[in-house]
Amino acid sequence: MHMKVDVYNQKNEVVGTENLSEAYFGVPWKPGIVAQVLRALQANKRSPWAHAKGRGEVRGGGRKPWRQKGTGRARHGSIRSPLWRKGGKSHGPQSERDYTQKINKKMRQIALFSVLSKKVSDKELKVVDTLHPEVSKTKAVYVMATTLGAGGRTKKLDVLFVREGKDTALLRAARNIPKTKVVSSANLNVYDLMNHKHVFLDQRAIPEIVSHYHAK
Repeated sequence: MHMKVDVYNQKNEVVGTENLSEAYFGVPWKPGIVAQVLRALQANKRSPWAHAKGRGEVRGGGRKPWRQKGTGRARHGSIRSPLWRKGGKSHGPQSERDYTQKINKKMRQIALFSVLSKKVSDKELKVVDTLHPEVSKTKAVYVMATTLGAGGRTKKLDVLFVREGKDTALLRAARNIPKTKVVSSANLNVYDLMNHKHVFLDQRAIPEIVSHYHAK
């Protein structure tokens, strides 16, 4: 089954139609799976930076502070024990902690197709005949995005460009625009789609998405 959507040029004029497969762009909205995949993607990006030194990592404490018996004081083997001031930390956070979460391929694809479908139904995804800029300049990409309806009253963009795989001119021209990202058809992910309001999809990238993800 297919669904028809309008195809626009960079002047925001309708120049044709495109048949989108409902297996990719007509999937029911599944917020539970989307949320689970989104949490996993964010967790996998997390880098553990907090680290508390244990008694073997703090400096000093190489000798016994006093003899074992005869002083009347409690016995101690090192001034870097967690019991001592400036000693090592017991059970503190460690930089070796692994936050990654495993999520299978099928679930990732279901979440991806669900978000793509919601973008289509919410009129937040627009198919463009080509996203290749006439000149590889930041201003040209900004003008194209605002013409396609991304700017709004504030003129601030919130755009995800899904480019055809070999087109690097758009990537170079858009990298300095805030809240604007360019991804290839093979690198689509739930986080980027959810993190940007407007999605502009190059018409040439559609068969690449179909061939890459193999929806069943």
